Amino acid sequence: MARPNDPGVLILTSLASGPKHGYALARDIEAFSGAALGPGTLYGAITRLEERGLIEPLQQDERRRPYRLTAAGRAELATAVRELGAIADEGARRLGLRLGAPRPGWSV
Repeated sequence: MARPNDPGVLILTSLASGPKHGYALARDIEAFSGAALGPGTLYGAITRLEERGLIEPLQQDERRRPYRLTAAGRAELATAVRELGAIADEGARRLGLRLGAPRPGWSV
């Protein structure tokens, strides 16, 4: 599951900052990654993550159902982040890039 554009990784990453319903997930994912997930992709991935026990629904609020990470989801995301980091580190090494410098606008 460790591809940076994988809908599951994107959803788990978004939920790491707190519970969100589908529309809020889509907006957050687009804001931090630039990926615009269509409804079929988003809700299909939510269903698969829920079936795997990585996220769980919370009580529905009017028409919206928020989701949150489970402990298993947090562990899965941590593994994916480590794997993606290792790939990024190796790619940077091979390209002669220096990683770790803060991005413009980020505080350290």
